[in-house]
Amino acid sequence: MAWAVGGTCAFVGLLAVVLGTVTLRTGWVLPTARRHVTRPGLHGLGALFMGTSILLQGLVHLGILAAVSWEARVLGEIGCLFTGLLLIALSHLLPPRRTLEHAYPPGA
Repeated sequence: MAWAVGGTCAFVGLLAVVLGTVTLRTGWVLPTARRHVTRPGLHGLGALFMGTSILLQGLVHLGILAAVSWEARVLGEIGCLFTGLLLIALSHLLPPRRTLEHAYPPGA
């Protein structure tokens, strides 16, 4: 049963890393989040950080990676996870770089 948990974590982490890479390279965002994301670059970087954290957790759980001390592993994973979460939140909350005021300045 332990391989199911580690395999699922590794699969979800790998999927997030692939989606983050696609978002960084092409600007494509999943259709469910497309309406809310104003900065695709930040969204892709956040997905990379979160995916890396989950992927490493799954690989350590499966025994593929050598385990370091649990303190370093947990702090590193939590740091990556919260960094990714912060970047994704910023990609949703920051205004778009090109607004309607830039396209049509007042008085022009």
